[in-house]
Amino acid sequence: MRLVEALTAALRERGAGCIFGIPGDFALPLFDGLVAQGDLPVHTLAHEPSVGFAADAAARYTSGLGVAAVTYGAGGFNIVNATAGAYAEKSPLVVISGAPGEAECASGLLVHHQGPRLDSQMRVFAEITAASARLDDPRTAAAEIRRVLDAALHDARPVYLEIPRDRVGMRIGRVPPPAPLGVDEEAVADCAEEVMDRLARARRPVLMVGVEVRRYGLEARVAELARRLRIPVVTSFMGRGLMTGTQVQPVGTYLGLAGDPRISRLVEESDALLLLGVILSDTNFAVSAGRLDLRRVIHAFDRRVRVAHHIYPEVPLMALVEGLLERARPLEGVGMAPLPVDWPRGLVADEEPVTPVDIARAINDAFARHGPMPMTADVGDCLFTAMDIAHTELAAPGYYAGMGFGVPAGIGVQLATGRRTLVLVGDGAFQMTGMELAGCGRLGIDPVVVLFDNAGWEMLRVFDPEAPFNDLGSMDWAALARALGGDGYTIRCRRELREALDAALTTRGRFQLLHVRLKPGAISPTLARFVEAQKRARRRRPERRAA
Repeated sequence: MRLVEALTAALRERGAGCIFGIPGDFALPLFDGLVAQGDLPVHTLAHEPSVGFAADAAARYTSGLGVAAVTYGAGGFNIVNATAGAYAEKSPLVVISGAPGEAECASGLLVHHQGPRLDSQMRVFAEITAASARLDDPRTAAAEIRRVLDAALHDARPVYLEIPRDRVGMRIGRVPPPAPLGVDEEAVADCAEEVMDRLARARRPVLMVGVEVRRYGLEARVAELARRLRIPVVTSFMGRGLMTGTQVQPVGTYLGLAGDPRISRLVEESDALLLLGVILSDTNFAVSAGRLDLRRVIHAFDRRVRVAHHIYPEVPLMALVEGLLERARPLEGVGMAPLPVDWPRGLVADEEPVTPVDIARAINDAFARHGPMPMTADVGDCLFTAMDIAHTELAAPGYYAGMGFGVPAGIGVQLATGRRTLVLVGDGAFQMTGMELAGCGRLGIDPVVVLFDNAGWEMLRVFDPEAPFNDLGSMDWAALARALGGDGYTIRCRRELREALDAALTTRGRFQLLHVRLKPGAISPTLARFVEAQKRARRRRPERRAA
């Protein structure tokens, strides 16, 4: 079969449901082949960073592969930042790039879109992917596709495939089925026994779930583990939205000094904190005030398990979860009684200006009336406001914190899942990727976008209030929405917020943009606590002496 046929079949077999991309001259044969093949729908967007964000979010929501197709150089280098974010946050994004053919490479001339060397793009992606390959040899192409795609699944990280434009139609063998992940059963058994022993001896065990639980499709199994153990479950900041719809719901999200003090005490006072798939990043733990005792932590992440001071290598998360399920029994003296969460509700629909917590309150009220929706969020206060929205699915760049994620991610989620998506985005990030909404009519989707407009990069402004470079000015985003084929609402008070949200959620067929005008300096309580905790943590750090 032709390379493009073998590749799309292998992608579909490994959970890909569509392809996001932008064509270019070196990728035209690839795009022609993908469209002609028809196995995976090809959705084109306006800018390569958005392509990466959309494919990344699709992978996060489906626990399968997200696929992005671009051209060489100008397209490939444009998607580097989105790929780095997917690497940092463990999302199996497959980047497929067209490339110059044999004739261009042998011409002796510099090739347009070329960086320093013809292989510079390949070398750059080697730094931010788990595996990469150039598919130019029919004898090895099928095996290379299998190796690279399986690395994406096994590592839950991006991979890169480069296809010269004169090799798209070459004949190759069928790509073998996914290779099983090698597991040392004896090591898994020993590890599971030790973990269960530590949990059984603990007085206050707690289970925290992180992004790998979704990446490997383990939410239902982890919920069953928690049910059998009768152990309280929390999510990390990055894991917010996990376990939605399972039989065991998290009691809350751990945010350290920025979050619910009851959740902070539950986690920080635990004598056996089981971290499943949690990234040990500053956004997850820097505001813990240093109260987490890693000697009492069991950390399963990146195919290894750390128990206090020693490590079990090559113990995948899914194998550990199954090993624990085989041995799970109720832990004595531990209860799963949920902590009552006082989500902000009951928006007063008056003429008062809107604050971020009002947005959370309005969304919670609207979800109660119309049903919950999957969400995506950009970085900044819109993400911290999401922490006050009742538990629902969420994708956001909580660790890498790359701006511009929210809108294309929402587009990617609706295209990949068929479910209408609610997007939370700030005005700074919207200026980066908001124009992607122009394609919603062509793509047949209708996300609801809540735009936090405080005329600046507010999260940066709270750290550096006097800096003039954090000011952005304000625009008539509602008018732009109408020009792009959607409906736009300008919101200045709480009454308008309530009315616009109800109208947006009951209107189908066009994207909906709620342009919420916020006063500069109006931030969510969660962001205020996070900033103060960060400042305190920085004051505690000893200054380095000059040499």
